[in-house]
Amino acid sequence: MYDTNNKLRRAISLALAIPCAFGAAVAVAQKADESDSMEEIVILGRGETRQVLEVGSQQIDLLPAGTSALKAIEKLPGVNFQSADPFGAYEWSARVTIRGFNQNRIGFTLDGVPLGDMTYGNHNGLHISRAIPSELVDRVVLSQGTGGLDTASSSNLGGTVQFFSAAPADEFGANLQQMFGSDSARRTFARLDTGELGAGTKILFTAVDASSEKWKGAGDQNVRDYNLKLVQPLGGATLTAFYNYSDRMEIDYQDLSIDIVDRRGRDWDNFYPNWDAAVAAAQACNASGQNDAIACDDAYWNASGLRKDHLGYVALALPFGENVEWNANVYMHQNEGQGLWGTPYTPTPGGAPLSIRTTEYDLERQGIVTSVTWKVGAHEINGGIWFESNDFVQARRFYGETSLTAPSRSYEDFQRNPLLTQWEYDFDTTTRVFHLQDTWAISDSLRLNAGFRAVRSENEATTIVGPVKTGTLETDEPFLPQVGINWRVSGDLELFASGSRNVRTFASSGTSGPFSTTAAGFAAIRDVIEPETATNLEAGVRVRSAQFEGLLAVYHVDFEDRLVGITQGPGIVGNPSVLANVGGVTTKGIEAALTWRPADGLSWFNSVSYNDSTYDDDYVTTNGAGVQTIVPVGGKKVVDTPELLFKSEVGYQRGPFFAHVDANHVDDRYYTYLNEGGVDAYTVFNAGFGYRFTGLGFVEQLTLQADVTNLSDEDYFSTIDSNGFSNSDPNGTVQTLLLGAPRQYFLSLKAKF
Repeated sequence: MYDTNNKLRRAISLALAIPCAFGAAVAVAQKADESDSMEEIVILGRGETRQVLEVGSQQIDLLPAGTSALKAIEKLPGVNFQSADPFGAYEWSARVTIRGFNQNRIGFTLDGVPLGDMTYGNHNGLHISRAIPSELVDRVVLSQGTGGLDTASSSNLGGTVQFFSAAPADEFGANLQQMFGSDSARRTFARLDTGELGAGTKILFTAVDASSEKWKGAGDQNVRDYNLKLVQPLGGATLTAFYNYSDRMEIDYQDLSIDIVDRRGRDWDNFYPNWDAAVAAAQACNASGQNDAIACDDAYWNASGLRKDHLGYVALALPFGENVEWNANVYMHQNEGQGLWGTPYTPTPGGAPLSIRTTEYDLERQGIVTSVTWKVGAHEINGGIWFESNDFVQARRFYGETSLTAPSRSYEDFQRNPLLTQWEYDFDTTTRVFHLQDTWAISDSLRLNAGFRAVRSENEATTIVGPVKTGTLETDEPFLPQVGINWRVSGDLELFASGSRNVRTFASSGTSGPFSTTAAGFAAIRDVIEPETATNLEAGVRVRSAQFEGLLAVYHVDFEDRLVGITQGPGIVGNPSVLANVGGVTTKGIEAALTWRPADGLSWFNSVSYNDSTYDDDYVTTNGAGVQTIVPVGGKKVVDTPELLFKSEVGYQRGPFFAHVDANHVDDRYYTYLNEGGVDAYTVFNAGFGYRFTGLGFVEQLTLQADVTNLSDEDYFSTIDSNGFSNSDPNGTVQTLLLGAPRQYFLSLKAKF
């Protein structure tokens, strides 16, 4: 099943075949027409000293309406994206790994504003699906290995993903889109542009109202989203203001195990709306004070995730003459959230044999990202500061279900008046990052970039209720260097190489990171724990001709002091995780991408990646009695890191007609550190086509688009860490798996006025 040597040979063959296929063509073909208006499926980072790829708005628009902008990058080399829904927007399941780094070790920004690590229980930001609707995303820029020094992130051990919002249009206009699809999916999107008003003011406003039933079980997943963006010229300066409000409610799928799928089938889910079945199961679970974990955890009454967010920023770009520009972005973010679970482990006194267990989030953060760029001679010098203050209150509470005959609370509403608070912590996190870099144009064909960042973070925890974990953790890295070089050998060929040193600051959260372990465990590590660091090296070649464009890259990563949280018991019980430092992780890999344009309007994109990520050392765990156990993970593969990824997409556009079909192959993946718990490889196909009508009176353009996801109805596991990772799973009973969505159909009508 896990034939590493064979996979390596396949990956190298595919990777080398891609550039070889067009190597000869480069020598004889004419240079591509720079004025070609057809958007590339993927834009390669020509001229960059780092591996940089970009997906534009036209490509995002080809996806089913409402698809997360994060899912749009899954076609890129080195990217493994997973979700249990067809849109990639269901937050409990949405995961991305890049070159072996999982999501909370990658940096994310929107228009330069930090989004934190975008995990479900986000303590320092929010998911892109809540920050902006995908229809308003102008482009997504991925740096797989070495993120930019000026990226406002304290988690990017590896790469960065930068989202950029669309600008208001120069002329008055409106867009109205309506999607319908499988499982009663519907999405309404409206956009209004004022065009240029007096004094050059331009404003856009968008609104989204969307809902869909789950593809199995019962319950809806709904979102309402409102955005406002203003651009105001001020002499030579430009002022930009942005505001987003998001209200999201998602009824969850039940977390599965290999054993549950074998016994119950892929369509198994929670009991909702069958209250009587949930009560009977909870009574059996609690009979005589005995808990049969398998029976208790096959299904629960219900579960959901609720989030409300306000995100805004004001940015100023102010030039001083022709060679100096100052940029500043002041931002704020407020979040209220609850994750609800119907647990049989805590009965309601005098009521039902179950209750609602919540994890609650109350976040307020403010910050500024500012920089100055100075062009002097052959040098472009850039320096800046990112400062953020984050107040995050997190709590675990229980709410009563007072009746045996009917539920007394809705999982679509925020809960109030709890039975009890198990724990509550107030985290104050201050982050300061300084960067300085110089890009030196040594000649017309040779560019050198060098610089460093300094990172300082203080994570202060105050215990309000529960096990005492009051204390402060600090990260202080005054010199994290980065260097890169780009050599344009010819107009069609360039070489690049880069290296960087990065740090990930500690997570201020009661459910992840150092504060999520036991009180005794935190006391033991508080004064000795080290932040995770990584050294990234990469080198590659980019080639371009009239018909071909491609890249080939190799990389090596040394990851030090990797911290892993080991899940203890069923996720719904909420036991503290066991935190372990597994020492080092070594990653090496090769990746390639190729776009071929054999005819006008026709393009074929392929990417292939091979990644070998292994733990360097065994690690030691200590139980409550102080007994130590050696866990032999040295030489084991890193969890949720497929060795082989292959993606292919054919796109066609001729006049008003457009179509595409794509394939995504993901290799075997492990969800246990000892590598005996894993899921098989899979391949998913998707397709879409449409037609753009024009000349319809006051309707400038009317687009009809149809999409089909998972064409072959592949039965596969998508997310494999919904409840974290475990040391082992010999019986296949660890519930941390979610299935991918079956074949789905969508139809969209888009009108531009």
